This record gives sequence, structure tokens and C-alpha cells, in this order.
Amino acid sequence: MDNNQPIGVFDSGIGGTSIWREIHNLLPNEKTIYLADSKNAPYGEKSKEEIIRLSMKNTDLLLDMNCKLIVVACNTATTNAIRELRDKYDVPFIGIEPAIKPAAINSKTQIIGILATKGTLNSELFHKTTEMFQHIKIIEQIGYRLVELIENGQIESAEMTQLLHSYLKPMIEANIDFLVLGCSHYPYLIPQIRKIIPDHIQIIDSGLAVARQTQNLLKEIGFNNDNNSKPIFYTNTNPKVLQTILGNNCVVQEKDF
Repeated sequence: MDNNQPIGVFDSGIGGTSIWREIHNLLPNEKTIYLADSKNAPYGEKSKEEIIRLSMKNTDLLLDMNCKLIVVACNTATTNAIRELRDKYDVPFIGIEPAIKPAAINSKTQIIGILATKGTLNSELFHKTTEMFQHIKIIEQIGYRLVELIENGQIESAEMTQLLHSYLKPMIEANIDFLVLGCSHYPYLIPQIRKIIPDHIQIIDSGLAVARQTQNLLKEIGFNNDNNSKPIFYTNTNPKVLQTILGNNCVVQEKDF
């Protein structure tokens, strides 16, 4: 292994680019390879066994591309498969979990909301995390259809607005003061969400925390890259939406995986 090997990042589609951005901003000289498994999105509706299988498939591909570290930029894949990935592979993994802890610690009303996929909210890892904060009331909401709409480029559609209103209204009425976004796709909905929720409700996602963890791990294992190189993005569906999300400065390639 050498410093110039890339960091691999995968997600069930385009959402993990919200995590990739934070990593790239913090570590601009690191080479990165991103896999958007949009063909199989959303992972949140799949069985644990299927999520593990897809996560291993993505890992195998990134290892074939010589990645030195893999970021699982998907809450559902982390909460359902990270243990199995670490058991099977020697490469270091960094996962992403809903940021329940900072929300619970800082909540004044002792009531927080979490918007996440079914796969994340039903996972053993998520339940273990929430058990640590029994004094906090957590309003859980599965974000049905949100990932599909984002993957189809319908972030500002009427259906998206209607769904967000229906998901967020009970949280607002319950007096939450923190909203935790438990899916890496959801940061792209923050402008929409801000139009719906009161100003005092803080929105938390895990992107910056994951980027800092990546930075710390690279320092720890001594594999910091000082060479500036362009990131590579692969998707197994039409690259148009991913290209739109990333902008024209990034090169997106379609790949069968």
C-alpha cells in the first residue's frame, strides 16, 4: 500500500456525494473513486442479506481499483453490513451513522426527529445507538420515496414537497429542536426542508464527521496523499442526474457493476 492509492467511496446511488464533498473539501489532494450503485437504489427497502451482498460487491470493485481505504457513504449499508465488511476484508472501513449523539446531547426540548430509510431505522446498530439516550424522545420517520425522487432528479418536484410536509409536520408538532438526516441522500433536500421547518430547529447530517474521521485515520496509518488528482465517478445507470448534482467540472463514467 502506498500514499498515492485512492480512497474508495460507495453509496446506493448519488446521495453519498454529499459525504464525498466533505472528504474532498477537507482532503483535496487525496485521489478518490466514487461508486454510485443507482441501479440498486434504494438499499433501505432491501433485506439485510441483500444489503451485505451489494456492499461486498462494491467493496470488491473498489479493491480491484487499488483503494487504500473505503468509505461506506450509506447509512443503510453501514448499519447493516459494516461488521461483515470489516470481518471479511483487511482494508480499513469508515461508515456513516445517523448523528443521534450530538442531537441528543444538545437538545433543549429533549425531543429530536430523525428522517431515515427503513433499513437504517430497523437495524440493530441504530437501536443500540438510541438505547444510549433513553431520556430523549426520538420521533422516527421513514423517508419513503425520497431516495427514488432524488435519484430521478426530482428534488424540487411537487411530490417531494408534499412528502416532506407530511413527514416533518408531526415532528414540528412534537416540538423537536434537532432534525437528524439519517441518509446520505437527504442533505440535498436541506433547502426544501428549511422552507418547511421553523428556524430554531437545527439540521444535522454526518458528512463533516465522516470527513474528519477519514482524515484522522489516514494520519494514523500514515497514508496521506500530497498529490492533487481528479476524482473519478462511476454509476451503473444514466449518468445525467449524477453529473447534474456534481457539476460539469467532474467526470462521470457509466460502468456496469
